[in-house]
Amino acid sequence: MSLFDLSGKSAIITGSSRGIGKAIAEQFAAAGAKVTISSRKPGPCQEVAGALNDQYGEGTAIAIPANISEKDQLQAMVDATNEAFGKIDIVVCNAASNPYYGPMEGISDDAFEKILSNNIISNHWLVQMCVPQMRERKDGSVIIVSSIGGLRASPVIGAYNISKAADFQLVRNLAAEYGPDNVRVNAIAPGLIKTDFARALWENPETLKRATSTTPLRRIGEPVEIAGAAVYMASDAGSFMTGQMMVVDGGQTVV
Repeated sequence: MSLFDLSGKSAIITGSSRGIGKAIAEQFAAAGAKVTISSRKPGPCQEVAGALNDQYGEGTAIAIPANISEKDQLQAMVDATNEAFGKIDIVVCNAASNPYYGPMEGISDDAFEKILSNNIISNHWLVQMCVPQMRERKDGSVIIVSSIGGLRASPVIGAYNISKAADFQLVRNLAAEYGPDNVRVNAIAPGLIKTDFARALWENPETLKRATSTTPLRRIGEPVEIAGAAVYMASDAGSFMTGQMMVVDGGQTVV
């Protein structure tokens, strides 16, 4: 069997109706996993799940809309996944928000709290809900999609970067706690990826040129290029990796 085979596994991926989350769900399904597609809006979730069921067989995917800021909705998603698939082997905390663009001195308390809650606390909630069964089975993988922003300062997305740096430490702490039960916890730190979330940074040709001029690969990434890292972390290929942060940025952080 391939080191990257996910047959017999089931996964929850938040923010998976588009962008990086959708690409991860698609590659998980291609590797044999059953997947829960989730984001706030039911329609896009059902569309993605339907396409995966058409391609890989009915029962491959279910659509469970959930707002990550609502704990009861996350629990309902977890319950529905357990009912549909019988278990949860992989959790991908991908959904995040950044409602503020500007200097830290201008951010409101509400915006700052929303960023920290959605990008850190919601991840903690979802892990708390899913990991107990993984620990009982002595097998599981948690993946948090962070950002290279967590490695850098910024005059305009400082709060977002703070939240992403906190995700790195969340991963390290959880890896230390869950490692003895063979539950692995890792983070992916993407660079600039061609998603709707980052559209303002790549849609304008001049902005894109500035963003890529010092990146060794001289381009931005595609969502599927992040999905490959997630498949590695979720599968036997990554069975000896935990507590780590994998940078996938075209080399942007090395120059």
